[in-house]
Amino acid sequence: MLADLLFCLNATVPIFLLMILGYIFKRTNVFTDSLTKGINSFVFKVALPVLVFKDLATCDVKEIWDNGFIAFCFLATLASILIGFGLSHCFKDKLIRPEFIQGCYRSSAALLGVGIAENLYGNAGMTPLMIIGAVPLYNIAAVAVLATGQSTDSLDKKLVKKTLIGIITNPIIIGIILGIIRSLIPVAPILPKTVNYLSSLATPLGLMALGASFNFKEAITKWAPTLTATFLKLVGFTALWIPLAVALGFTQEKLIAVLIMTGSPTTVSSFVMAKSMGYNGTVSAGIVMTSTVLSAFTLTLWLYLLKILGLI
Repeated sequence: MLADLLFCLNATVPIFLLMILGYIFKRTNVFTDSLTKGINSFVFKVALPVLVFKDLATCDVKEIWDNGFIAFCFLATLASILIGFGLSHCFKDKLIRPEFIQGCYRSSAALLGVGIAENLYGNAGMTPLMIIGAVPLYNIAAVAVLATGQSTDSLDKKLVKKTLIGIITNPIIIGIILGIIRSLIPVAPILPKTVNYLSSLATPLGLMALGASFNFKEAITKWAPTLTATFLKLVGFTALWIPLAVALGFTQEKLIAVLIMTGSPTTVSSFVMAKSMGYNGTVSAGIVMTSTVLSAFTLTLWLYLLKILGLI
């Protein structure tokens, strides 16, 4: 039992310690606002794409590819969005509903997810396939709920076009596609050490920048939607989809990817998108902060449960 607990703590504690370090660095002015912004941009545009490219380029994609698993990730995400949409009508303030909905389902799949998978297996595991199934839907649904939440008019065509272009040009998606293509080409690796150096920066830099981005002075005045969305994000959807994933025969890396998709905290980009589309952002900020802090405990408990059941 102790060995199982240590196994789980080894996967989660380093993640959150790096975030705490980032927060400390920001408070002590080691990280400035401009530096934090630059690191976030570098991690998203370079380090994370290189990381998923490397993991896919050096494995047998034909062997790990699983249409059923990708479909499961897509359908579970879609169902989570619809559940969040239904529950959002419990709140009278209509401007709160879109922030609540995206806060329920948008996970830190790339950054935190890859970090946990790497701690457990030494690579991104099945996280790239989960990203293919879920992340494009994350973005499309977020734009849809945020845009329609402010108006009864139809979606702005320019906004829809911008979103679709954003998905196609998403650096992480591009890294995944290039990694798949590269794995199918039987030639010697090109600049392997350079790729390894860049990919190794993704997790530590990204997590510290994430911690540095937190603003705990942000007042969480909308506690009901914030706590409800946090519960769904960390507990509710995980309790719903993990048993189904197990029933479908998913174990090990696939089950970890499902846990990351359903039980990791809400991504910071949900707050950024809400603000950019004219929302107050208080609910989004509250969900991001509370889900991130509490996930240190919930993710460890979920991993421990899966470990003692022999599923990972």
